[in-house]
Amino acid sequence: MQSIASRQCAGRVSFAQPLAVVRPASSPRRAVRVQALWGNKKKTTSSKAAPPKRATVVPEPSLNVPLGLLAISGLSAYEGVTPLALLAGVLGAFLAFQSTRVKFVFDDDSLEVVIAGKEEEQTENAFVGGRNRWRYDTFVNWELWWPGFPILVYFKETQTKPEGQIHFFPVIFNGRQLYDVMVERCGPSQNSMPK
Repeated sequence: MQSIASRQCAGRVSFAQPLAVVRPASSPRRAVRVQALWGNKKKTTSSKAAPPKRATVVPEPSLNVPLGLLAISGLSAYEGVTPLALLAGVLGAFLAFQSTRVKFVFDDDSLEVVIAGKEEEQTENAFVGGRNRWRYDTFVNWELWWPGFPILVYFKETQTKPEGQIHFFPVIFNGRQLYDVMVERCGPSQNSMPK
């Protein structure tokens, strides 16, 4: 006859303490209370594992939109449409500069818009007030326009205002990475995905 300590079983048994905790292989999250041989009773708690934290994702900067605007500026200047050339040139240069500074930070539960070098500071939003941080569970809708060449990202959230606050940002990030992380963290958008 084998001793209890040498038996093979589906779970793990510990005899170092008067109370052993058995976790059967078929149910790893449920703890079973086993009374010790000497009558010493001790309660155990269920060992429910916390959901794993998702990694923080920061999409890479992309100059697609700024370079597109600068190309429009160059073509407009060549054709002699000076006002359009100036507008597109200034906007393209501004967005190229912003693509090196502004970051979307997707952490475990929120999206935050931060400025490089000020990640630790809590900066206020100049237009609606408050921090530029929104929980994913407050997102009502989000879209990327235009899917083949994303130019704008739109989302509506209820954290800033109960009736919903709309946000538009130029896509100065890698559009594919931005789309993938938005689907993962916020759920699918109402329209088709980028192709």
